[in-house]
Amino acid sequence: MRVLFVEDDAVLGEAIRDHVAADGHAVDWSRSIGDAASHLDVAAYDLVLLDLQLPDGKGLDFLKRLRRAGNVTPVIILTARDQLADRIEGLNSGADDYLVKPFDLGELSARLLAVSRRYAGNPNPIVRLTGGAEVDLAKRLVLVSGVQATLTGREWAVLELFLHRPGMVISKRQVEDALYAFGAEIESNTVEVYISRLRRKIGRDAIVTMRGLGYRVAIQ
Repeated sequence: MRVLFVEDDAVLGEAIRDHVAADGHAVDWSRSIGDAASHLDVAAYDLVLLDLQLPDGKGLDFLKRLRRAGNVTPVIILTARDQLADRIEGLNSGADDYLVKPFDLGELSARLLAVSRRYAGNPNPIVRLTGGAEVDLAKRLVLVSGVQATLTGREWAVLELFLHRPGMVISKRQVEDALYAFGAEIESNTVEVYISRLRRKIGRDAIVTMRGLGYRVAIQ
């Protein structure tokens, strides 16, 4: 996924940014509401991680503005405010989930995937692909003929992009956007390399090339 992370604390922000990136997601880190709004104006995100106390305003006010404008990007609130009333207000303002600091980074990873599955319309973490591969999105596990296939973080990111949009054609540019944050260098054949690696590991029939358009995943 491509994730917009909004947090002004440098130490905490770096830890969360690095963890989410290590999971294979592209992360753009904003330290303020103004910066986050600018990112949303020029890029499409799969999910927003949003702190509530920011130097130029309140995260909840920013969230409410997004929802009023019709932006339905999933939002997970990250905050030190642990009162029940705060959680209720956050969810009623349009948040999809709520994590109270300090939290376990493994739990953050699980919630990211759970929210993304709900928005993809497939809460079931088990997906079966043409050719026989079985993918467990919750456990990040791929079995091919009963044998586990080992995928890198970036390979997972590409596979998850397809699985969260079953039946849709994904362009090369969309794959690049999901893999890389702003400012990252992208080689011209990067997408083709990852598609080729995935086909070797999960089966050639699992990802279909749509000439001139992009790729789509083949689900049983």
